[in-house]
Amino acid sequence: MSGALDGVAARSGTFLLGGDLPVHRLGFGAMRITGPGIWGEPRDEAEARRVLKRTVELGINLIDTADSYGPHVSERLIGDTLHPYPQGLVIATKAGLERAGPDQWSPNGRPEHLRRALEGSLKRLRVERIDLYQLHRIDPDVPVEESLGVLTDAQREGLVRHIGLSEVNAEELERARKSATIVSVQNLYNLGDRKWDGMVDLCAEQGIAFIPWFPLAAGKVGEKGGVLDEVARRTGATPSQVALAWLLRRSPTMLPIPGTGSVKHLEENTAAAAVELSDADYQALTEAEEGPHPAA
Repeated sequence: MSGALDGVAARSGTFLLGGDLPVHRLGFGAMRITGPGIWGEPRDEAEARRVLKRTVELGINLIDTADSYGPHVSERLIGDTLHPYPQGLVIATKAGLERAGPDQWSPNGRPEHLRRALEGSLKRLRVERIDLYQLHRIDPDVPVEESLGVLTDAQREGLVRHIGLSEVNAEELERARKSATIVSVQNLYNLGDRKWDGMVDLCAEQGIAFIPWFPLAAGKVGEKGGVLDEVARRTGATPSQVALAWLLRRSPTMLPIPGTGSVKHLEENTAAAAVELSDADYQALTEAEEGPHPAA
């Protein structure tokens, strides 16, 4: 499989992130190259490094990470393994969540913390500028204008190219856009959880990238013998590949970033770029859910 898949990510299409960074729409999320609970070193560091190298061979040129993954482990592995980076590789990272232990996350959007986080990410990733720097969460105790202020300052200094947000609603996005040019929104979204349907459409209307995290979950749609299984059988693809193909068709600004710590799973996920859904299969998958939730 490996050789035949080289460059397959290009078949997912291209999107201009921020209007000037061309990326293949199927990217890679680097959360799971860390330890259990997204904490500490990976169980198999050699395999994690193979995953990163294979990512590039498959034509993926958007890698998404965060300072909180590990913490710091994911960014360090990316920098140690892939630097000097191939031309055109876009690395996005995030700041605004702190870690006290495995599976523990708490927001910190204070400007001084975000500045320190940015400086650390630059060093670990071995870059002079972050292509896409995302506020991982809006801190309820810090006005978003203050959090974004330090990011726009860094943008003017040339340390950040573009700014994005994570897990925000339409009102928060509108407020944030008064303080900064927002080029991406990263929210939980997949075939089985479409709470953010309205945000997907809003981002498409505005030309903003929508980066769905947890993209492989399928919920009730993925139950054994259900419509996802049926479509997978008809297309000759795996259910995970069909779920990703549905996302890619759902919106022209959708940039799925499935993550894994396994080369085998990485190759399976990336092969979704070549899966073509018929109109009937796409409609069946879309209608397999009770209906879109209102954006909250």
